[in-house]
Amino acid sequence: MNQILIPISPGELLDKITILEIKTERIQSAEKKANVANELSMLNKVWSDAVAEDEKITSLREQLKSINESLWDIEDDIRDEERARRFSERFIELARSVYVTNDQRANIKKLINQYLKSDIVEEKSYQDYA
Repeated sequence: MNQILIPISPGELLDKITILEIKTERIQSAEKKANVANELSMLNKVWSDAVAEDEKITSLREQLKSINESLWDIEDDIRDEERARRFSERFIELARSVYVTNDQRANIKKLINQYLKSDIVEEKSYQDYA
């Protein structure tokens, strides 16, 4: 099977694109990097065909990428702690920062979807933690 095409919100598509951009910057394996670049190229084409990116979207895109970079770093750090079997305050802090940062990510995706008047609305159902 080659591809399955699905309806997707602009926020979700841009989230996927920014994650793939981060992967192209951070993955070392040439084979993996080629796969990521292929997918990124296809998704960038879909994005550019569907959205006329303006300053607002560019700003939200940069924020989303920054949040996804933070999540990448958090996940790397928490895996380092897990590997070393260090379940200290640092581990707890990292674990908690995953959902806090994911909430920031969801908010930016929501702002993108609202700004672009998406027909698809992503809903979260988690309980508030604050």
